[in-house]
Amino acid sequence: MKTVVLMGNPNVGKSGIFSRLTGTRVITSNYAGTTVDVSRGKTRLADGPAAVIDAPGTYSLAPTNPAEEVAAEILGEADVVVNVVDSTNLERNLYLTLETLERGVPAAVALNLWDEAGHQGITIDVDRLEELLGVPVVPTVGLSGQGIRELVERLGEARPSATIQPMSEEERWVAVGQITGEVQKIAHRHHTLADRLAEASIRPTSGIFIALAVIAAAFLAVRWIGEGLISFVFEPLFDLYTPIVMRASELLGPGILHDILIGRLIGGEIDYVESMGLLTTGLFVPFAMILPYIVAFYLILSILEDTGYLPRLATLADTFFHRLGMHGYGIIPVFLGFGCNVPGALATRVLETKKQRFIAATLMSLAIPCMAQIAMVFGVLGPFGLQYVVMVFVSLAVVYVAAGLILNRVVPGECPEIFLEIPPYRAPDLRATATKTWMRVRGFVGEAIPYLFLGILVVNLLYSVGFLDLLAAAFAPVMETWLGLPAGAAVALLVGFLRKDLAVGMLVPLGMSPEQLVIAVTMLTIYFPCVATFVVLLRELGARGMLAAAGVMVTTALLVGGALRVILIGF
Repeated sequence: MKTVVLMGNPNVGKSGIFSRLTGTRVITSNYAGTTVDVSRGKTRLADGPAAVIDAPGTYSLAPTNPAEEVAAEILGEADVVVNVVDSTNLERNLYLTLETLERGVPAAVALNLWDEAGHQGITIDVDRLEELLGVPVVPTVGLSGQGIRELVERLGEARPSATIQPMSEEERWVAVGQITGEVQKIAHRHHTLADRLAEASIRPTSGIFIALAVIAAAFLAVRWIGEGLISFVFEPLFDLYTPIVMRASELLGPGILHDILIGRLIGGEIDYVESMGLLTTGLFVPFAMILPYIVAFYLILSILEDTGYLPRLATLADTFFHRLGMHGYGIIPVFLGFGCNVPGALATRVLETKKQRFIAATLMSLAIPCMAQIAMVFGVLGPFGLQYVVMVFVSLAVVYVAAGLILNRVVPGECPEIFLEIPPYRAPDLRATATKTWMRVRGFVGEAIPYLFLGILVVNLLYSVGFLDLLAAAFAPVMETWLGLPAGAAVALLVGFLRKDLAVGMLVPLGMSPEQLVIAVTMLTIYFPCVATFVVLLRELGARGMLAAAGVMVTTALLVGGALRVILIGF
């Protein structure tokens, strides 16, 4: 089977082209021997089926980070290369084009974002560019599908370039300038409202206010969409489900099987949060309390990505994150971590050095609660007043900054500058946004739900044999003396290793005061990642790095828990 590799700079719309070529038949996996994700799919060309590989974005075939190393290696797998070029920034993109053509591999060029080039007054002589490069050149718009059919048809004409020969770096840049000057013309145009907004959103003064407004609006939208899905979709479905599970409870009768499947009845009725059965809490918590917020979060995140706002946010945050031992891209694991810590941990790959990745992963595990946990925090502390929810998040923010400042000083390594390209603002494509949201939600369900079911099963089994009571007794001195919590809170902290959102729900039956709940919930976030995140961090950081991160987490949790106890409860 022929292999088609998509090569291009970051932010040129390769993913849109890839999606149009492959549809939903996509597999994302790590490239052999690395932690870099590579998407693979299949398409059909005129001469039969073909494998399609979406290589990581790179500016050059002389790599400077792991993702670019993978892109350079993948080029060796190609029978045909499709070089995706940003039509609005031809000069920057042509350097990689020339490097690729110098390799002598059959190639074609997709002049992507063709519609935006027109809007910006840029015209490109496609026929002359094709003549100079010696390979087929096709204007495309990946989001709308414009030009994709012609691109597929012309892949049969892909050939090694007869006009581009190996050259030095200096000669290559001279050639880039000559080609651009000959084929591109730019007409004068006045600044539009979108141009002014784009400039304002990266200026330090106005950009910070815009960023705060965007982040606030994003999380308000997540809450509004999530609560709407719960109230109008999921809770009515569980109202219909309740008679069925109550009938199952009657048929099973008292016993360990009832405890595992149905859980404990509260006042003779099923309480979907506290019953802790596989068919009750095991279904309600993930699907009616957590999934609605996950759907909402990934929808909003996809919109922010597709509009081009996230790179601007990274630029604004660059100075702040440098003080914590990272650069502006450090905000990406934070954003993704709020949805689920697993993709947040994977997102640390965007950082170049081991120091940056260790700090980013540790800080995310310490102080970034996933959306599932956030939903449970609001559910547990919300009834006591919003001020208690604020206490938790202020505590976590202080921990994030303080721990970052300390880690930046004590962790050896480099923190290089960021070289970030800021794409123009674009209207998100509804199809692409919906597809991206669906793929992320599906990934969350497959990654997180099994661990939640496992957590409930293990808790019920341990509870039935009395093991949790023994653990609670063993940790009682630390809980009561240092943290000011009841001994039973130890069980929730231990269960938090399986699923932190489940552990938050286990705090409700303990009858704690709001201040105690603030301490317990904050401890749950800080002390250790859930097992799914632990597995990913072990793979990303290695055993030594994971043990070091775990030591930081446990130490910080005990210190912060003790400090909160003194502040909120007293000695």
